[in-house]
Amino acid sequence: PRVSGVESPQLVIAVLTYQRPDDLVGALDALVQHVADSPVDASILVIDNDEEPTAAQTVAHYRDAGVGYVHERRPGIASARNRAIDESDDRRLLVFIDDDERPRPGWLASLYETWQRSGAAAVVGPVISTFDGPLDPWIEAGGFFERRRLPTGTPVRVAATNNLLLDLDVIRRHGLRFDDRFGISGGSDTVFTRQIAARGELTVWCDEAIVTDVVPQSRLSRDWVLRRAERMGNSWSRAELAGCESRSQIAAVRCRLTGEALARVVVGGARASYGRLRRSPGHHAHGRRTLARGRGMLGGAWGAVVVEYGRADTRARGEA
Repeated sequence: PRVSGVESPQLVIAVLTYQRPDDLVGALDALVQHVADSPVDASILVIDNDEEPTAAQTVAHYRDAGVGYVHERRPGIASARNRAIDESDDRRLLVFIDDDERPRPGWLASLYETWQRSGAAAVVGPVISTFDGPLDPWIEAGGFFERRRLPTGTPVRVAATNNLLLDLDVIRRHGLRFDDRFGISGGSDTVFTRQIAARGELTVWCDEAIVTDVVPQSRLSRDWVLRRAERMGNSWSRAELAGCESRSQIAAVRCRLTGEALARVVVGGARASYGRLRRSPGHHAHGRRTLARGRGMLGGAWGAVVVEYGRADTRARGEA
């Protein structure tokens, strides 16, 4: 189908995957239906970021539904994201979604319609977590899996790629790429969307374009959520420094980040101690989260890299 009176640009949905065949099947089952109901000419492309083409057999079952497949063996999520851009050189719109996410009804149509109305370079939607097992009350009290919600049309300066539409005409015009320095550590999407804003282009929120994130049991531990908070703080500082254009600017940003990080460490540590004394899971968990993020920010401000997407071979070589 087409939007009445409008020549619809072609759109491709890129699904990045790495050794999660069951998740990939669930994602593709849902996405095939969204493509069938799409208001724009749309297709699906799986980017397999494993060393071997392990997802090829899974995707082969969806060949009749027009699902494409490419193998990007270079490790790192930035490489997979850039491959999606490269493979979409004849398309106008690119939508990123993760293999462990499930789009809700109206998801693709909402992203597309918000892009049409706003003329934005990018449109980002909310991600709501569901859990593959019971959630520790401490983790729930700390809000570790809570994400922002904004009114549709709200401009944003930073966005993740787990639910993001890009206008590739704008991306190509500015020559934007995902930064490989963040490919193993995470954070390349933060740098990328900051570059969109830095070039005067608009990214807007679409609150109706909801995807559900299926969180596995392996990520429901206190240790994992605190490491995640530290990594996010680390990536934030590194992304801030990546946008600097001079030594003096680097020095100024590093000093600012150091102050902000130390404040988080002090405030977070105090709140965690208060929570322990008062036997308040909420205060203790929020304090530990703030402390972990501050510690990550401090390390990132001075060159330390917290690795999230590493593999045994890349960690051994110290790549990031």
